[in-house]
Amino acid sequence: MQGFALYPFDPPGDIASLRADLRAWLAVNQPQSDVVARANCWASFDPDFSCALGAAGYVGMTLPARYGGGDRHPLERYVVIEELLAAGAPVGAHWIADRQTAPLILRYGSEEQRERYLPGIARGELYACIGLSEPGAGSDLAAVRTMARETADGWRINGQKIWTTGAHFSHIMLALVRTEEGSERNVGLSQLLIDLDTPGITIRPIIDMAGHHDFNEVFFDDALVPHGALVGEHGQGWKQVTAELGLERSGPERYLSSHALLVALIDTAGPDPAPAIATLIGELTAEMWTLRQLSMSTAAKLAAGEDPMVEASVVKELGNAFEQDMPRRVQAIVTSGWDDEDDLARLLRALLIASPSFSLRGGTREVIRGIIARGLGLR
Repeated sequence: MQGFALYPFDPPGDIASLRADLRAWLAVNQPQSDVVARANCWASFDPDFSCALGAAGYVGMTLPARYGGGDRHPLERYVVIEELLAAGAPVGAHWIADRQTAPLILRYGSEEQRERYLPGIARGELYACIGLSEPGAGSDLAAVRTMARETADGWRINGQKIWTTGAHFSHIMLALVRTEEGSERNVGLSQLLIDLDTPGITIRPIIDMAGHHDFNEVFFDDALVPHGALVGEHGQGWKQVTAELGLERSGPERYLSSHALLVALIDTAGPDPAPAIATLIGELTAEMWTLRQLSMSTAAKLAAGEDPMVEASVVKELGNAFEQDMPRRVQAIVTSGWDDEDDLARLLRALLIASPSFSLRGGTREVIRGIIARGLGLR
């Protein structure tokens, strides 16, 4: 990769109508929620909303109709996701299943797995989590140690995952595990699709410093899953999971998690903002526009069937930096106090607490910068 080649973002169909239809649907169906809940909304859990969204055809959009999907183009789904996040819709329940688990099952899964899991995902009823990070490995997935040993009865799993978002409400986990004893680094890894009600699985909460329960520890103690839990080819887990991470790292969620704060700043500033605030609004808007172009280009490359691992990592790194900086930059120029109760002050307070974690999701900054450096030929 010598540079960030921009792919044209050219979704088919009448995109203006797609946006208008979804906005009209949201005006009727989006729950009335607090402004803080609308920020970082892809972590907000609302099963009823997810089911309603699925029934309206906005979940599983890219899945084939025979699995309950919408047979829509991936870039049409990008448009829908952008609208949902900008509106602050509570999409957290079905988010991971729709974004990356379903596409991976469709691409690598068996027909039995597709028929069993995809219709529920498309209805917004079946939720998934991703079993990647581990103690001692963190985001360095080549250091995964959770072991799955093949027996006559199926795969017997022992080990631990950590920082598992949504495991406490998910039905299934797509886990990266070591299936070849004695293997090292990115060799001997496979992906297993694990029903989380399997005996031998324990899920414990990790409460963040804002008091929220998004993350979990997941322990496997001789958990036995059937042979059919293997996704794709035995030993090809590394290749499969890197393709999956391309879906996770480059979407509009990488620049819209703090979007509600920018909207509140503009609303509070009014039509004649002070020069410093007007300058900041201009800077943040320009930076968001640039990130959006990079994200849409990466989505177009994914839709073309290519593997933009490095470009996706660039979007994640720059997007996380933008989202983490925004609360601090707003705090530096507004007069809101820590205990004020207006929307701007409450959003600012919540995002100052939450934003340090943004760069952990989907891979830590150190790992992401390593991927980018390799892509640029610097290491």
